[in-house]
Amino acid sequence: ETFPEGGECATARDAPRGGGRVAVHPRSALPPLNFSSTVALRGEDGRIPAVGFGVFQSQPGDETYNAVAVALAAGYRHIDTAQFYENEADVARAIRDSGIPRSDVFVTSKLWPFGTKADDEGEEGESYALYKAHGELATELALRACLRSAELLGGYVDLMLLHSPHGEDPPALYRALQEMQRRGLVRSIGVSNFAERHLRRLLAAPGIVMVPAVNQIELHPFLWDEERAALIAYCHREGIVVESYSPLAQAERMDHPSVLAAATKHRSTPGQVLLRWGLQMGWVVLPKSVTPERIRSNLDLGHLALDGDDMASFCRVG
Repeated sequence: ETFPEGGECATARDAPRGGGRVAVHPRSALPPLNFSSTVALRGEDGRIPAVGFGVFQSQPGDETYNAVAVALAAGYRHIDTAQFYENEADVARAIRDSGIPRSDVFVTSKLWPFGTKADDEGEEGESYALYKAHGELATELALRACLRSAELLGGYVDLMLLHSPHGEDPPALYRALQEMQRRGLVRSIGVSNFAERHLRRLLAAPGIVMVPAVNQIELHPFLWDEERAALIAYCHREGIVVESYSPLAQAERMDHPSVLAAATKHRSTPGQVLLRWGLQMGWVVLPKSVTPERIRSNLDLGHLALDGDDMASFCRVG
């Protein structure tokens, strides 16, 4: 296989009819990264820090609180949580106790389309009520859930995502996000785990007037394939920023020869080279950890730039 100058990963699906290969992304690398690097969101939705701190699978309570406190002290200004994680309140408490103004921290949360425990505590509570709902009822239930998130997270959410394309009526749930943005309680809205077909279906649905600012999907070299490449190319054409969750492949491939070779070559950790690969591919990365040393290390990327050989090697491992 051949790769474009700069090491971008190309796929046959993106090849022009006359032959040859083209890059999935028009840029070969982002500028050298530090904690203040940002990526523009569509329209006037602002900018999102290119490295975020994820709290998926961080236990509610002290574990999440302590991890976020360390992350903020290390310089992270982008925290990614979700209703499903049940730790929004702990994220908010860590931000509040840090002394950092809420306006200086970009917070993402996600609407869980299957409903949450909080939904079951009200008079109309029913397990999976949100998942089963259609139309205006689905929008109203989703709006209530989003309002709870905004209240927990300091009165507003910087970015609210629809966590999954599943449920009886995803467009109705997305319309709740649009309403939250209209009310000024959410700055930007987007989706997570959406394939190209899900995005096309959403954008064609009645009442959908705002293209998602972000699509957050699992991305790392070991999941790189033509389907993901095509999805990313579609997102870029539509002006949708791509975010990568599990950019470290859940720490299960740190000993892969390509990862170790790049880490040794650049005197970096395996985690750092995996994160830098994602950044040079042009997407926001969301590492997670509860270990203070790793939390700090995952943000220390300013010294590192992968070359074309490194990028090509990573693009082959999937």
